[in-house]
Amino acid sequence: MAPAVGRKGNQRADLPVPAETRPVANHPMPAQLAEALTRLAAAQAEALKSSKWVGTDFAEATRAMHYGEQEAEAIHGQASVEEAQELVEEGIPVAPLPFPVAPPEDLN
Repeated sequence: MAPAVGRKGNQRADLPVPAETRPVANHPMPAQLAEALTRLAAAQAEALKSSKWVGTDFAEATRAMHYGEQEAEAIHGQASVEEAQELVEEGIPVAPLPFPVAPPEDLN
């Protein structure tokens, strides 16, 4: 039988952390966060319905529209971090989507 030895004076017991400050990765997701993510995903899906997939030609298509070489329309596609940084440096407004998007040819 192990003896009941108390903690050392320089050790403190782990105090319970309020649910609002816990990291999400190790605990169930708070309902408010789950609802916010669901709404954000729905908003992205709705926006993509009226947007054209341009794949890896995203940077070129965006530049062409910005400089008036192509008619402006809502598009989405893939760009490397370097390509996205170059677009921003040129003053072309781009933003990453909050949730990943699969290319149409990869969908069932």
